[in-house]
Amino acid sequence: MPELSRRRALTAAAVLATAAGVPAVTALTASAAGPDHHGPTSFDEVYKGRRIQGGPAAGGAHHHHGGGYAVFVDGVELHVMRNADGSWISVVSHYDPVPTPRAAARAAVDELQGAALLPFPAN
Repeated sequence: MPELSRRRALTAAAVLATAAGVPAVTALTASAAGPDHHGPTSFDEVYKGRRIQGGPAAGGAHHHHGGGYAVFVDGVELHVMRNADGSWISVVSHYDPVPTPRAAARAAVDELQGAALLPFPAN
């Protein structure tokens, strides 16, 4: 008999939750949002000489994958995306998921190594 993988366990939980009438996505989103269940907190700090900021996006930001959350490095928007497991990635460090948008901004600063973040054209 094959071992129970994380994927199979989550799939089984989703099936059971759906059968019980409880949306599995809501349960997963709530657990990933953090202790306040309202999503990540805002931040504004200087990290390695670069100003990083993050908070709820103005106007809902429907075109963002960041779920209505915007991150900036030195005033230039860093496109971030929240993964299904609650981790975050950015256009700069796409293959290195981190737990928060603040961590994504810090990872981008580390990866940029002093280079300027260039604006990313929106589609």
